[in-house]
Amino acid sequence: MGKTRLQSRRRQDQGFKWARVSMAILATIGAIDTGSITLSRWGLIQSLSCPGGMEGCDKVLNSVWGTILLGDNFSIPLSFLGLLSYVAILTMAILPLLPGLSKNKTNLSRSTWWGLFVVSCCMTVFSLLLIGLMVFKIKAFCFFCLLSACISVALLVLTFLGGGWENIGDLIFRGILIAIVILLGGLMWASAVDPSTKSSEVKIKGAPPIVRGASTQDNISLAKYLREKGVVMYSAYWCPHCHEQKEMFGKEASAELVVVECASDGANSQASLCEEKGITGYPSWEINGEIESGVRSLKDLADLSGYK
Repeated sequence: MGKTRLQSRRRQDQGFKWARVSMAILATIGAIDTGSITLSRWGLIQSLSCPGGMEGCDKVLNSVWGTILLGDNFSIPLSFLGLLSYVAILTMAILPLLPGLSKNKTNLSRSTWWGLFVVSCCMTVFSLLLIGLMVFKIKAFCFFCLLSACISVALLVLTFLGGGWENIGDLIFRGILIAIVILLGGLMWASAVDPSTKSSEVKIKGAPPIVRGASTQDNISLAKYLREKGVVMYSAYWCPHCHEQKEMFGKEASAELVVVECASDGANSQASLCEEKGITGYPSWEINGEIESGVRSLKDLADLSGYK
């Protein structure tokens, strides 16, 4: 009788409270990590200080793999998906611990543990894929990305150890299926945005992508005016936002701009000048002695420079 009651109690209280609390703490750290990156990419907070060197973080976070959606006046960085994932983990971890949910606590506990397992498994596989891209494609170090990957792995381990699973074989089988789907999808996405796979572009080491859009006469006139006024665009060859800025001008007009390459491994690099000017984000514009960071519309550049 006592053994039956104990088994029933375990089924009702699936998992361990310490595991949920630990996951909530880690998810909070992850949300702060990815949230800070997202706000910095949106220009809402100052540039982050990256252990190991800011250039490495900039190169990783501003690479083609660091953005999932890029529009004319907005962008959604990949870190935003990480933020949403950590918020989901945090919510599912603490929900069964809240008072007033005792009526459906058993079903809620089971559902949230499965949700925690699925999300943490997806995050772990995708994080490891991103680490592979960072090492073999981008060839740069980003502390924030490594921190997020470590947190994702820790969350998966806590889910596995603390979930009170009755059928470990079924859990592992589902995890393998999830991992295969995420890995295949991630590899397809990574290959689709990889600039090196676009054979139509002549790729020179350290050179930015080719600007292909046509320029209007107004765009060319503005670019020539900016050059005459000593306006300088500080750029990095691996920065997609810099390429977006040039595409706003078009091929002919962008050739008229004074562009300084800030990446130390870029073609015709002037990294020391960028450091002297205090450039921390790309693109940055030096207009009338003032540094303006971020992608700017042509109207903004015209107003800031006094172009009529």
